Order: sequence, then structure tokens, then C-alpha cells
Amino acid sequence: MWRKSIVPADATLKYAIQCLNKSGLQIVLVVSPEEILLGTLTDGDIRRGLLRGLDMDSSINTIIQCDPLVVPPLLERDTVLQLMQANAIHQLPVIDSERRVVGLHIWDELMQPSERINTMVIMAGGQGTRLRPHTENCPKPLLKVRNKPILEHIIERAKSQGFHNFVIAVYYLGDMIKDYFGDGSNWKIKINYLNEESPLGTAGALGLMNPYPEAPFLVTNGDVLTDINYGELLDFHSLHQASATMAVQLHEWQHPFGVVCIDGVDIIGFEEKPISRSHINAGVYVLEPDVLSILEIGKHCDMPTLFNHLQERSQRTIVYPMHEPWLDVGRPADLERAQLQDQHSPVPNK
Repeated sequence: MWRKSIVPADATLKYAIQCLNKSGLQIVLVVSPEEILLGTLTDGDIRRGLLRGLDMDSSINTIIQCDPLVVPPLLERDTVLQLMQANAIHQLPVIDSERRVVGLHIWDELMQPSERINTMVIMAGGQGTRLRPHTENCPKPLLKVRNKPILEHIIERAKSQGFHNFVIAVYYLGDMIKDYFGDGSNWKIKINYLNEESPLGTAGALGLMNPYPEAPFLVTNGDVLTDINYGELLDFHSLHQASATMAVQLHEWQHPFGVVCIDGVDIIGFEEKPISRSHINAGVYVLEPDVLSILEIGKHCDMPTLFNHLQERSQRTIVYPMHEPWLDVGRPADLERAQLQDQHSPVPNK
């Protein structure tokens, strides 16, 4: 749709108005023959030009806004919204490193995410042994945080971002999950189930999918609470043309002691309680449908193993660095932390 708003620099006011009316986006993007952004033009700019004495056959050259606010690709939705709100604008051009126009952010579209055809698969079959006795008679994804099951938080967040097709992999006390969520109609979504006859790991249950999804699909562990934007993760995956994408979280750990740096028996330096930084698997992924052909039906497979198999086949696997709040509810302390979060805290749900 945004391409309908492109006009050449030598366009007339009449042509610019026609483009405004056709696109309905209330802005035109003035570009060179190479589609390099030269400026923008709004309905207000045109009206001000007419008041100055321009007519329909006048060139738009004298009323082009030559230094509009622009953003690069992949800028996060929340940041884009903040920029638009701070500058009181409803359209924000997206340009690449050479200033070529590659998109246009529209306030109304950002405020109401479009529906996603992509499926979200939620791994909810784990036995939650580290959370016993809480999980003796309740599957971990149904443990409540703020009077609502963890799994419901995940589903509602994805739904708010335009996702409506869900698949839940169940094993341990799976009937309780099915009884609670049913076919998803109470949430105005669609839910199907993958039934594991034995524990298949964080990826193995995907081999039970039949038919395969027709588009890249999300996979998340059923005990991960996060403010990640699933749509942006999908877009990142597609932009980089990967076979599989893993969301990763930066983890910092401070050594409790001073560290002596040595070379053989020689001391070459000291570090006082250094901080070690690494990226950890956040339990959220995007996979291409053809990845499923690697999996053997009914065979156990963890997600890191699946990524290793893809690398062995020279298929591209990438990471999506997260900065959003994230919590893996795997231990009693994690569950307590989630339950103690105040209602304004970003985790588990805004």
C-alpha cells in the first residue's frame, strides 16, 4: 500500500493530491528515480502551498519537506511509536543505509497489529519435576500467576499481537490443559493439540505436526513469560532468510572472587570479581516449515539438537537478541518471583 504514496520530484500538486487520495495514507514520499527519499509532503503542506498562490499545475518542489524524520528497518515497534508520539506524526518513512525507501510506518496500523496467519506452537508437555510439589496434580503451564495460568498469559499476549492459530503439545496431565482451553473458542482463537505418548523434548513433538504449516511458525516453551514482540521476531527471521531463529537473552554473572590471570606459572594480571556475559537460549523460536522434515515421528529431540542438525546441513540458523523482560518459570523461586510481580510490572504480562 505504501508504494502508492511514492511520487517523483517533478510531480505537480494535482498528481500529489491524486496519490494522497489513492493511498489514503495522508502522506506522499518524494523520491529520485532510484527511489532515494528526497522529502515528504502531507495534505497540510499542499493546502499551505495553495494558500500561497500555487495552482494544481504547480510543481511540488517548493513545498517538499526536505528533512523529514525517518527510521531504519528493524527498529522496534515500541520505539517507533515513541518517536511518532514525541513528534506528533502519524506517518514515519523507513529507509535503508542508502536512503532508499523500504517502508512506511502508519500510526493506526501500529496501534492495531494486523492478523498473522502464522501458527504458534506451545510446548506444554513437560513434567515440571523441579516445581514439585506444585506440579504433582497440575501441569506446569496451568500453574497460576496473577490468578491466571502461565499458558493463558502466553496465549493472550500472542493474540494481542495478531496471532489466532495455536497448537499445544501436551503429555504430562495433558487432559487438564485440553479441558481448560478446549478448542480456543472462549478466547476467539483456534487451538489444536499434539499428543505425545512419551516425552519428546522441546522439539520432538513438532514431528507430530500434520499437515505442516504453510508459513514460518513460532515455537515457545510453555513456561516462558516474556514481553517479546512475536511479530517482530517473525519479521526478523524472514528478513534474514533463516531456516531457524532462536531468541537469546543476555545473561550476566559476576565472579564472587578476584581472578588471577596467568601464563604458565607467571602472573600477568588481576581481575577483581569480573563479570561474565553470555547469551542463553530464551525458549522462543521461529522455524521454516521444511525444518520439520528433519524430525523423526515419535523420536525425542531437543531444540539445540535440531539447530545442530540444521547447521550440519548448511542451513542458516540465527539468533534474535532480546532485551525484553523474560522469565523461565522452571523452579519454585521463579514461580514465586512471577507471582510477586506487581500488576504494572512488564513480566509476565503488561
